[in-house]
Amino acid sequence: MSRIGKLPVTIPAGVKVDIKPEAVFVEGPKGKLSQHYTSNVTFEMKDGVVCVNPVDESKAANAAQGLYRNLLNNMVIGVTNGFSKSLIINGVGFRAEVKGNQLVMNLGYSTDFIAIIPEGLTVAVEGQNKVIISGIDKQAVGEFSAQLRKLRKPEPYKGKGVRYETEVIRREVGKSGVK
Repeated sequence: MSRIGKLPVTIPAGVKVDIKPEAVFVEGPKGKLSQHYTSNVTFEMKDGVVCVNPVDESKAANAAQGLYRNLLNNMVIGVTNGFSKSLIINGVGFRAEVKGNQLVMNLGYSTDFIAIIPEGLTVAVEGQNKVIISGIDKQAVGEFSAQLRKLRKPEPYKGKGVRYETEVIRREVGKSGVK
């Protein structure tokens, strides 16, 4: 059995969880989220706590138990607190700015990158080199920040590029030129 899947998900005050066949709906102060689930698991709600139980003892059911427990927990955290990721843009002349629902990034190429901000996400730029992506859906926040990072990955010699704020770039020593 999954150790994570056995843990119950506590539902804080102000959050409403609605369990229907094949979908779970979570509504809170920041918004609404929904998640479809397979027939390998069942949801049981009692006293402000939701438990995810496997239908049988198969490997697929146990894996689904841990998966859907974590997805439900992330939905509850998202509608109460939300998620955010910070990106640091490092390089001479590299900058970012928000124009309407677009994020315009100059990353040293001949043209600027224009990324359309997905529905449900908010993007803020601090200074010109720090981009903060926030929203209630953890998967959407992570996917959009990964797409932005992929535009110019940090290189190991000078550290130029787009990196996560918590990411550590291992620097390499270049050619010394001395014999």
